[in-house]
Amino acid sequence: MTSRTVRWLLAPVLAGAVAATGMTLLNPLQSADAGAAKGKARNVIFINGDGMSAAHREAARLYLAGLDGQLNMDKLPVSGQLITTPHDPKSPITDSAAAATAWATGEKTYNGAISVDVDHNPLPTLGQQAKANGKATGLVTTAQVTDASPAAWFSNTENRSAQDEIARQYIEVSKPDVILGGGEDFWLPAGTAGAYPDHPAEDPSEASKGTKGNLIDKARQAGYKYVSTADQLQKAKGGKLLGLFSNEEMFQQRPEGQGDIYNPVVSLATMTTKALDTLSSNKKGFFLFVEEEGVDEFSHENNATRMLQSMGELEKAVVVARNYAATHKDTLVVITGDHDCGGLTVEDTGTSDESGDGISAEDGPFAIKGSNLQFNLDWTTSGHTGVDVPVTAYGPLADQFTGKHQNTYVHDVLAQILTR
Repeated sequence: MTSRTVRWLLAPVLAGAVAATGMTLLNPLQSADAGAAKGKARNVIFINGDGMSAAHREAARLYLAGLDGQLNMDKLPVSGQLITTPHDPKSPITDSAAAATAWATGEKTYNGAISVDVDHNPLPTLGQQAKANGKATGLVTTAQVTDASPAAWFSNTENRSAQDEIARQYIEVSKPDVILGGGEDFWLPAGTAGAYPDHPAEDPSEASKGTKGNLIDKARQAGYKYVSTADQLQKAKGGKLLGLFSNEEMFQQRPEGQGDIYNPVVSLATMTTKALDTLSSNKKGFFLFVEEEGVDEFSHENNATRMLQSMGELEKAVVVARNYAATHKDTLVVITGDHDCGGLTVEDTGTSDESGDGISAEDGPFAIKGSNLQFNLDWTTSGHTGVDVPVTAYGPLADQFTGKHQNTYVHDVLAQILTR
């Protein structure tokens, strides 16, 4: 079978990611250094490559770092594995909501649940507990800020689709100090367009759809500075910060060459930098959740070109977090994925395509950096799978992530910092 060819968009789209992720760290960490593992932690930076499993990391390593290179996310000195199965009566394969709930609450639940148990009872979340403990809190994502993964840390709903209710809870209940990402549509009532017009040409289905009133105005009344452009974000100084930079996700997820766009108004690394600058002024420490959503969404589309671009942007955010931790030894950095998406396999270009030409066809070929060799990526599904996901960590308590654990174990480790 023939593989899908990566045509005109391959070189210009990925060249920038290669150049950016090829930069050396300003404060490189030694591979043998566990990052002041026995020190006292005040801060947590938790980074989610949504949908990212070992195959995504290996594909990105070959493309961005080469045969003998390493991704920055894999240079963290401690590594392990996480099991992702939910407690869902209909499926052994998790979605993002159940997976993030496991992280944020320490309890398994059903798919679609945002920090409620299998009986729909709300659960305490680490984001809210950290806030109650006097720490600053924040979330950064290229998805809607009210999407499942960030929502689980700061809200409780029976259904992940209640994104306007999640936004309301952010402003009125959990009150994270920094909220940066996409999803303006859920903060405004239908017919009330904001900074991003309803029905844009790239996706006419996008439009304001909230049912909780004008939550941007309510956020301002609650003391948040609201920004919607890169310039406004750069100029924002101190205090609580709400930034919404798109109608929905900060990209357009489509198959390759069919209207797929990854060109966020503000990069994930820029948002992460601003969040750290803002949160680090709290003397009691902070919790920051960082997410690259494009890995998952483009894997759903079996779009390896954009998936690799998203991995490159995640890498740049990892550099920001690692540089911060290198000079703030009381900071734990954890990088993982909530689940696998796409059932991805890295293959030789000479391998015949067992999956066919439609969904789950091969993608490529892709060049291996610094080599004349190439590789293909073979998708086996457009959905999630149940394979384990890698976790890497640096800083105090990082050594606790060695071995293989249920994803609820994340909560157990982070709680030692955020609830005490």
